[in-house]
Amino acid sequence: MTYTNDSHSFLLEQFADIKIMRYLVSGFESLLLKQKELVYYLSQAALCGRDIIFDQFYEHNLLIRRTNEALLESFTGDRQTTDFEQFVVYTKRVWFSNGIHHHYSTDKFMPECSPGYFEELIQQSGTDLLPLQTGETIINFTERIIPIIFDRAIAPKRTVLDSSKDLVKESATNFYKNVSQQEAEDYIKSIIQPDAEKPLSVGLNSRLIKENGKIKEQVYHAQGLYGKAIQQIIFWLEKARNVAENKQQEKTIELLIKYYKTGDLQVWDDYNIAWVNDTQSKIDFVNGFIEVYGDPLGIKATWESVVNFKDEEATKRTQIISKNAQWFEDQAPTDKRFKKNQVKGVSAKVITVAQLGGDCYPATPIGINLPNADWIRKVHGSKSVTMENITYAYDKAAEGNGFLEEFCCSDEEVSLAKKLGPMASNLHTDLHECLGHGSGQLLPGTSPEALKNYHSALEESRADLFALYFISDKKMEELGLIDTPEVWKTEYNAYLRNGLLTQLTRIEPGKNLEQAHMRNRQLISRWCLEKGKPDKVVELMKKEGRTFVVINDYQKLRELFGRLLSEIQRIKSEGDFGAGKQLVETYGVQVDAELHHEILERFKKLKIAPYGGFVNPVFTPAYHGKTLVDVEVSYNEDYTQQMMRYSKEYSFLD
Repeated sequence: MTYTNDSHSFLLEQFADIKIMRYLVSGFESLLLKQKELVYYLSQAALCGRDIIFDQFYEHNLLIRRTNEALLESFTGDRQTTDFEQFVVYTKRVWFSNGIHHHYSTDKFMPECSPGYFEELIQQSGTDLLPLQTGETIINFTERIIPIIFDRAIAPKRTVLDSSKDLVKESATNFYKNVSQQEAEDYIKSIIQPDAEKPLSVGLNSRLIKENGKIKEQVYHAQGLYGKAIQQIIFWLEKARNVAENKQQEKTIELLIKYYKTGDLQVWDDYNIAWVNDTQSKIDFVNGFIEVYGDPLGIKATWESVVNFKDEEATKRTQIISKNAQWFEDQAPTDKRFKKNQVKGVSAKVITVAQLGGDCYPATPIGINLPNADWIRKVHGSKSVTMENITYAYDKAAEGNGFLEEFCCSDEEVSLAKKLGPMASNLHTDLHECLGHGSGQLLPGTSPEALKNYHSALEESRADLFALYFISDKKMEELGLIDTPEVWKTEYNAYLRNGLLTQLTRIEPGKNLEQAHMRNRQLISRWCLEKGKPDKVVELMKKEGRTFVVINDYQKLRELFGRLLSEIQRIKSEGDFGAGKQLVETYGVQVDAELHHEILERFKKLKIAPYGGFVNPVFTPAYHGKTLVDVEVSYNEDYTQQMMRYSKEYSFLD
């Protein structure tokens, strides 16, 4: 493991396949006191849902996390052994993944120390801190928890996407209980509203269970499932409402509070509409049960939060894009039937992230486009954000690690990547979030759930293809967003290099791709490689025994992006499950074993962790007497300190 305590360093430590970084909240000191206060309250709300995501990912995650923390805090034996270090790494991995399944592959991981050593840890630790059940002895507790942690047959995978299996029963996620895939799909089919003009996002905020032979939903709300944590979220949201920047933001927060109190999905839609229309506030947030990537059926949502404020200067770039959204929609290489006749309410901004929570912490996206309801996007629009202080932290942490030199096919490609890569990547994210996800429309009667377990990979492919197609359009130069073709060529190089080669560094030997974003990147890259073969548009070239990606014709590659975008938009708009499945399974899942081995060997020499996440800054209110005079931000907390503190201060679920 590698550590640094330098408060100005972005890379803090590495363990297993993970690097922990710090992001800076530049500009916070310039906010008004009331705005700082708002950020503080929203940040507290962002942390209060931490237990929820652990429990959603697996029913025993909280048990294991609390056990690990009790052992870490009270173990009285030798802490200098290899066994103890392996236990510490396991604990850190559980924190990072919000549970015992890898945050990307969703495979169960286990400690490298033995079950016998884990028993020793329990025996030599304080029993008062262990999460014992009433009347449970240490022996009984040990017998209960050891198999959960060490038996590979128990909950081997968090989210199963293999359509030959029962996706619900084989997945360890806690969205379903005593329910089969067929029963879940039949239930959802009975309550969805495919012909409604404004269909509710049914099933989004509940666990589906079967009791006494009857299937029902356990809804997340203040008096329902996860109620104790939700009540704390409400507490801080009520404080935030009282210091809202304007009436629209106050209304937005009030509706979110009402939703959390009731679990009413109509109120959830009302909140999302109000949130989309809040475009004047500098401070903003995401908070709720939102993304469905973790559910094998793509229906149930995980809890997440991001608190942020607008980067005024950088937002000028995204405002140009959003103001021209109709032009991009009209010029998209897709069937006219699948285009919006009138693009409404597309707003985009570059943000400075102030706090991450739930499914956005410690690992976080670099861009967001919400809300997800297709009809709200169509009628009211969407909000897109690019998290530029997060991408900046990634770039700074990667400086000098040798990655580009190893995987770029020429010195020129390395030079372009260093010079233009961050700009190109941010533009891609802008286009992906602002235009890609917000583009197109479903045909009347098409269910948003029609693509089932392939929805997420196909939706990310659609957004990426929109960005890839338009980043090289002359319109980008006309708008002043690009001043040289080298920018989009740099992004094309990076995208295919990642999709065909470097993302394989994240996969264990013999494994296929499971995560939606990884599937989508390989799908696009492999499809273009195959379809471009007659003209040698893209090639995998061997040089000195190493494989590189070479793009021979950038313009023809753009045409291929357009063709694939057209087909995936058709699949989504028509709900063509069969065609979507074929695309993903043919191009997005299988890994070339020989190439994979080569990439892993090359990557191993660099000693770089392939995955990254962050510690949050710490916000502390300062008072003069009882009067708030400032909110201070600090970066002195390390990963373990933060995780242990969070578990003491923000644990609300039994």
